[in-house]
Order: sequence, then C-alpha cells, then structure tokens
Amino acid sequence: MANPGVISRTADPAGTLTQEQVEAVVAQACPTEDYRDQRVLLIVPDGTRTAPVGLLFRALHRQVGAVTKAFDVLIALGTHQPMNDPAICRRLEISETERAAQYRQVRFFNHAWDNPAALERIGVIPAEEIQRLSGGLFGMDVPVEINRRIFDYDQLLIVGPVFPHEVVGFSGGNKYLFPGIAGPDILHFFHWLSAVITNPRIIGHKWTPVRKVIDRAGGLVTVPKLCFCLVVRGAGLAGLFAGSPEAAWDHASDLACQVHVVYLDKPFHTILSCAPPMYDDLWTGGKAMYKLEPVLADGGELIIHAPHIREVSVTHGRVLEVIGYHCRDYFLEQWERFKHHPWGVLAHSTHVKGIGTYENGVEKPRATVTLATHMDAERCRRINLGYRDFKGIRVEDFAGREADGVLVVPKAGEQLFRLKESPAWARANAG
Repeated sequence: MANPGVISRTADPAGTLTQEQVEAVVAQACPTEDYRDQRVLLIVPDGTRTAPVGLLFRALHRQVGAVTKAFDVLIALGTHQPMNDPAICRRLEISETERAAQYRQVRFFNHAWDNPAALERIGVIPAEEIQRLSGGLFGMDVPVEINRRIFDYDQLLIVGPVFPHEVVGFSGGNKYLFPGIAGPDILHFFHWLSAVITNPRIIGHKWTPVRKVIDRAGGLVTVPKLCFCLVVRGAGLAGLFAGSPEAAWDHASDLACQVHVVYLDKPFHTILSCAPPMYDDLWTGGKAMYKLEPVLADGGELIIHAPHIREVSVTHGRVLEVIGYHCRDYFLEQWERFKHHPWGVLAHSTHVKGIGTYENGVEKPRATVTLATHMDAERCRRINLGYRDFKGIRVEDFAGREADGVLVVPKAGEQLFRLKESPAWARANAG
C-alpha cells in the first residue's frame, strides 16, 4: 500500500536523476517560507556509505539556508570514529574554500554515543512491548537515549542512502537516528537482537523485528522530522523519496531491493571480496562478508581483501581482541561468560564469522572467513579468523572463474548477493 505524503522521483531503468530533478523534490518537500527563522539540523551518515550526500546538502542549503536562523550538520556516526572538518567537507562534497565562504555559518557536529553528557533519555520501550516486537526472543526494558543536541532545533532533516543491511534489513529512515545518533543501550540491544536472528534472515528483508524496534524508538523523537531516502546507482541516484522517516524508507527500500540485490544460480567455494578504502577497519570492512554470506558454499572460503585495513576496530578493538570472532551459538551456549561484554560488539563478531554451531565445546563454522589485510597471521589467529598475505594475492588470478566456483566482487559491502533458491543451511536456520 502506498504511503501518503511521500514526494519522490525515480530515474529511468539504468539511469540516474539529474540535479534539476533532485532540486525539484527538495523544493516541493521544503517550501522556503516554511523554514523562515527556523533552526534546522541536517543529519547525514559518515563516510562509510556511498551516496551523493553533497548533492542534497547543497540543494537543501540553497532552498532554505538563507532564511533559517540556523542550518547545521550532525554526523550520524553510530559508534564509528569522529570525522574532522576536512573529512566532513568531503562527505558534503564541498571545498575548503566553499566551507569558509558560502557555508561559513554552518556548524559541523559529530555524534558522541559514549558521552552521557551528550545524550538525553527520551523514554523506555517496556519489556512486554520488546517481547512483542522481537517475536518473543527478548523481554526486557530498553532505555532510549538520543543526542540531546536535536532539541536545540525546530526541524530535523535526515539524509541518507538505503542499502541492504545486516542489522536492520535495509538501512535508512529512522536508522540514521538509531543507532546513528543514539545512546549505547538501545544500539547494543537491537544489534544483538539481529545477531540472534542471524544475518541471512535479516539482511535484505524489510519488516524485521529490528526495524520495528527502531521505528518504535523513532516515534519517541518529538522534534519534527523530514527524511530524504536515497537509492544510489553508481555515483548518482536511482531514486529519491522525501517524507516521514517511516514512509520515505518504505518506498525507498522497495526500489533498493531491485537495485542492490543480485541473484545468482549457485554458491561459490571461493569468494574474493574486495573491501573499498571507505572501510578503514574490520568493524566496517566486515560488510564485505555480510553481503556475500548467502552465496558462500558450505565449507567454502571468503577472503576479505583489504590491504589498507590495519585495525580490527578503532572504537571496539580492545573488546574484539579479547572475545575474537565466533558464530552466534558460541556466545549463546556460554552466555554467562560473555553477557557482560557490549552486545553490539558480540553481534559484529557473529556477523563476520557467519553461521555455525557450538556443541560439546567445539565450534564449527559453516565456512571460513580469511583476512588479507595489513594484520599479520598471529593477530588473525588470535581473533579466530583465517590469514592470507595480501601481497601474494593477485585479483586478476581470481577473476573470470565463476564456472570454477570462484567469485570476485571488486567493491564489496553494499550490493547483497543471494541465491535464487535458498540452500539447505539457510532453510535449517530459518526458524
């Protein structure tokens, strides 16, 4: 059913929207006079998402920036590391000269998820509701905190792309609030909820239990919200949807399902998954596994090829060095031992390791995940992942061998790969 109040424009198949088409959506969604003397906060993702965010930033600033009392930018980092001003300029696709001139009054802020003074509690999702939203998997009160800076503004403008996502199903919408600018309790909770359900049952599905939790949290935000959901094609846009976070995301995720999901006939025993430089640690580079697990054969090997990656996680590395990477059941069967670690970190661990079992003290992953990064063999062994020397890997040696069961993905992390027919292991984990 179509959602009312969504302003949208989609490109021709294989085409992208023009700047004029984007500006027309912005003009219709944001009448200039509605923003006169208003304080506006633009919420955008960090540099780990491919999207022409700058196109929207410039269009919105041209449309309303001259009449607003404030027009500022908050980077929805989640738990990622902060961005400096030059990095934010690159995210917004503006030069240092432009920053100092026409955008000199725009203030840049980074979200600080781990600073209690930067957060405000806006409510609690009660245990009985969590039980219903999670399909009976959890029954606990979940406090909801968000960046308190949003309450200094009259209007929130949320801009971000919609891709298949391992935690929520499809990114976008209220996800740029939770976990984008959220506190630790809710983000750790729903990340672990996704891990318990497992990546293959979440990624690329719309109405997941996690999406329901995030939308419920979004309903607690009382500041008016307008969301621009972007569906990316190459360097441009296949579609742009403006409306409430829920409605705009609903439309955009349907298009993203067509644009960003690739269906294959058979699984591959070897996958060379090349993580792009925008993923600067394994915490973000793990997407090179998440999006390809569905087409990795039983007993196969997925190689995360990322010579630029030197760290497990800038933010969470100390915890991951202790717990390592393991399948979900490894943690569930030893819950008393691991429950005191941050649940979001446990979730990331399971998402990278993939589906597996833990019986009689023995962990049996369905397949092998190997790192071809700047981390050495001992470090990979310590965190329970495989190792290959990236210097010995020539991408061209893997290319063109699909008939032999070898797949190369040059820029992994945003396209979801699925099999046309679900394999036995996926059906076994569907309940």
